Amino acid sequence: MIASDHADSLPSDALPTDGGPKDRNGSTRTCIVTRESGSPDELIRFVARPDGRVVPDLKRQLPGRGCWVKAERALIEKAVAKKFFARALKADVKADATLADDVDRLLAEQLAGMMNMARKAAQFISGATKTEQAVRGLAALAVFHASDAAADGVRKIDQARKAMSFVADDEMEIPSFRPFTGAEMEGLLGSNAFIHAAALAGQAGEGVVKRAIMLEKYRGSVPVRADGGAGKPQQ
Repeated sequence: MIASDHADSLPSDALPTDGGPKDRNGSTRTCIVTRESGSPDELIRFVARPDGRVVPDLKRQLPGRGCWVKAERALIEKAVAKKFFARALKADVKADATLADDVDRLLAEQLAGMMNMARKAAQFISGATKTEQAVRGLAALAVFHASDAAADGVRKIDQARKAMSFVADDEMEIPSFRPFTGAEMEGLLGSNAFIHAAALAGQAGEGVVKRAIMLEKYRGSVPVRADGGAGKPQQ
């Protein structure tokens, strides 16, 4: 249950907005659905185009007054259904029913773009053997699998993740993500599509992990653990 159902009855001037992409007052933003504050990295900014259509502004660079929603699909769907965008922006704007799907697509494209950037910086490798070696060498920040990858290949890398959790300083498992099917990755990454991959230490590799976490949270995915329990998006 969303904790902010009381927001349905709030007057329009109670829904928070920003003053534009150059507005830097404060380090937090407030979700127009939950009324909870968070860092800009935890929320998604939305603005209205000149034609009145609401669009996501993931890079927080589009001009005009914007409003913010926590990066969770269910909250964006509620903001559309309850017409929170029009109330927050105080304008006759239209949020398409496909807005939540548009955000998912953009987050996926953002993750794929960061993977390509990290690959060029030698901070993203692919292939089952290279991925397992990176895990066992404690060089991997996170591993990635196609969501339809063969169970045997995933199991071998999971065994390495589990084993390395006992020797790592923080005793934490290297996180694992399964954001795309093989076909989806071919569409997003072209010749750089993979079945198994790993993000390595460095600014670009950290960027991959950060964007993967955001996409996972947006979709409401259950974390994938090395004991064989593969997370699936919640329905």
